[in-house]
Amino acid sequence: MFTGLVEGMGRIAALTPEGPGLRLDVTAPTEMLGSGDADRCRLGESVAINGCCLTVVAIDNDVWSFQAGTETLSKTNLGQLQVGDPVNLERALPANARLGGHFVQGHVDGVGAVHGIHRDGDWITMTFRVPETLAAQMVPKGSITVDGVSLTVVTVTATTFSIALIPHTLAVTTLGVRKLGDCVNLETDILGKYVRQFMLPLTTA
Repeated sequence: MFTGLVEGMGRIAALTPEGPGLRLDVTAPTEMLGSGDADRCRLGESVAINGCCLTVVAIDNDVWSFQAGTETLSKTNLGQLQVGDPVNLERALPANARLGGHFVQGHVDGVGAVHGIHRDGDWITMTFRVPETLAAQMVPKGSITVDGVSLTVVTVTATTFSIALIPHTLAVTTLGVRKLGDCVNLETDILGKYVRQFMLPLTTA
């Protein structure tokens, strides 16, 4: 379980095909390396990379390695990454931690594409084009995870939604470098998904 509060931006150090999947080596930022044994990342840990939960399979100093299978590569933007690209990183939520953001599983529902970027000083309103099935799971003022970042939906249409990005978010996440047409990973609010699923038999009866 994650919160959508990005801990830092890493960099893709290497990409290696492994059978039908892909091995991703990520250079972790200094602030995520920990100052003691209790804080250090360990083998088998869950880490969200651009909002996609993956398992740490190797650690070499500041380089963490992950394996992504065909299902993950088909449903996320991880297969489009290039060496040197920045990625949002968040380690799994400790049981005794303060819960900010919202409940994030790290199970990406699908991808969207940057459709509009409106600048107002240091702030940005960003619009994304999404499949209708994902837009149907969103509501204004509801929660959405974009590339692992917990955000609030501003507007929703049948095929788009928008978010307002403050200067801090733009500075510390990959959303600050997103361009028109870029693909982003999306995870809709888990609570909304369950409520919608429970209501479907009533709405289709």
